[in-house]
Amino acid sequence: MAEPNRFSFKTSWGASRDGDATTFRLWAPSATQIELAFEPAGEERRFREMQRGDDGWWQVTTAEVPLGAGYGFRVDGGMVVPDPAARAQVGDVHGLSRLIDPQAFAWRTAGWTGRRWEEAVFYELHTGTFTPDGTFDAIVEKLDYLKETGITAIELLPVAQFAGRRGWGYDGVLLYCPHEVYGGAEGLKRLVDAAHERGLMVFLDVVYNHFGPDGNYIGAYASGFFHEEIHTPWGAAIAYDETPVREFMIENALFWLEEYRIDGLRLDAIDSIKDTTDTPLVKELAARVRKTFPDRHVHITTEDDRNIVWHIERDGKGEPELVSGEWNDDFHHCAHVLATHEEEGYYADYSRRSVEQMAKALATGFVFQGQHSEHRGRDVGTASAHLPPTAFVNFLQNHDQIGNRAFGDRLTDLASRRVVECLQAILLLSPQIPLMFMGEEFGDTHPFCFFTDFHGELGEAVREGRRSEFKKFAAFRDEDARRLIPDPNAASTFEASKLDWSMIQRPTYRRRLEMVKRLLEKRQKQIVPLLKNIPACCGAWQASDDTRAFVVAWTLKDGAVLSLYANLDDEPWAVPQGVAKGDLSRGSLVHSHPKEAADVLETGILPGPSVIFRLDGQQLLAGLAS
Repeated sequence: MAEPNRFSFKTSWGASRDGDATTFRLWAPSATQIELAFEPAGEERRFREMQRGDDGWWQVTTAEVPLGAGYGFRVDGGMVVPDPAARAQVGDVHGLSRLIDPQAFAWRTAGWTGRRWEEAVFYELHTGTFTPDGTFDAIVEKLDYLKETGITAIELLPVAQFAGRRGWGYDGVLLYCPHEVYGGAEGLKRLVDAAHERGLMVFLDVVYNHFGPDGNYIGAYASGFFHEEIHTPWGAAIAYDETPVREFMIENALFWLEEYRIDGLRLDAIDSIKDTTDTPLVKELAARVRKTFPDRHVHITTEDDRNIVWHIERDGKGEPELVSGEWNDDFHHCAHVLATHEEEGYYADYSRRSVEQMAKALATGFVFQGQHSEHRGRDVGTASAHLPPTAFVNFLQNHDQIGNRAFGDRLTDLASRRVVECLQAILLLSPQIPLMFMGEEFGDTHPFCFFTDFHGELGEAVREGRRSEFKKFAAFRDEDARRLIPDPNAASTFEASKLDWSMIQRPTYRRRLEMVKRLLEKRQKQIVPLLKNIPACCGAWQASDDTRAFVVAWTLKDGAVLSLYANLDDEPWAVPQGVAKGDLSRGSLVHSHPKEAADVLETGILPGPSVIFRLDGQQLLAGLAS
């Protein structure tokens, strides 16, 4: 019988098993004594002295700790803390870590090498609310449904263990440990294996800009892990000028990609990574990833509100040098304003010119490419038109844009059905990489709220802090109005955020799902084959001066031109003559919504709201501004 396929990644921190012996390592430069604490099943806790090196590392190798036993580190003869690089926990984040064998899992899909970036259609989901059970194994039961819908990549919100049993995951404190409430290490590996069997990629959201407020003990033995004098929205900055700290995070990325066969990572809010070194963490991390996995399609995406591009530049062959794609908030904000007419908060930057900005974002990447942002009070961004559309991940909804609303409202509840369907067609057929949030494919109307599982003073601070965030909005200036905002720590807030899968059985939602399936089928057959070797500055656009309508055209592979005609207004739009005669009469119809919008070929009038995509094999951008 052939040896089962097994994978593991040797980390600098934590436990490394070799035969029956295990080496335990902890960087604790602030401590004067570190002891290994362990509890074999049914036995009392024992301690073994660890030896200190000159560089602040403590280490011990022993065969006394059996697999499955709990272990931790006693600091200066007092508090016992969990392993910050634990692969599993006995209980919650405050207890002992659990020693497991990373090679115990036998992979069925060891030969999987991933999928090309251009094929990605993301489906962002939260493990705890995606299914009634809220586990990795429950997601497996939905994989066939996702594949049939046309999804090619599921993206998990962070799963690293955080305090409590409910949370978005961005308060993780044990960054190598899949949360036990979701199914732990074995459950996540079963999910990835099952996804790969179906040809689906799995991406993981990871947080390298802060730790959560409950269960992070690193400061007790390694005060140098943080720069107390440098602040982030979540507290002291992580000290990336310390080599052990930098390796902790870079190895974490490599660990998920190797030991769990994850296909890609989404790096959360990299603008809040306060790296004081000459080489940004993201640059080194991405380079290490590409060097380590040259024979697999492994991808990195980022979130960053600075609209920078150095990390998503392409090489001479058009391939990503570092990061595959950047989440494009500009596209979302334009689409949201066009659909809802909201103009408070950051939407104020998009309320007056949303039509022009939407066309610009689709054609050239960012809206803000060095222009002044009134909301932020500064110039924002750099030029992005030279990049291919695939350097950007576009979305109409995601966990932040829904969950950071006071009541977790989805776009389906905020805008007309027809406009939302037009925007979905734009999202799924444009050459940018599309992302949908769980339930969006069938038009889920249930909220996705911000929820946590904190208690005591921390729980009170989170609840009141959440409500005070909305003081600047007109609807919540009154204290009584703010009291209506759901309590993040209430179990009911979490339960209300779960998907209702029975909705698919109702005609309206079934119709939306079938529409999305058709769009994604068209994308894979007609658009994806044209997304390689795209020339620089491939997009051009033209926006109406007096209605919410615009045209965008992209020159793709071999000079093929994909054209979008969109009228998001209620009134009909006479397509400019130069554009109508120059483009609409050429090529083939890819999609029209509603179907009668295709009559524009004869009438030159695009009804509202409606969208048309056409594909022409020859380059023709006459009448458009590049």
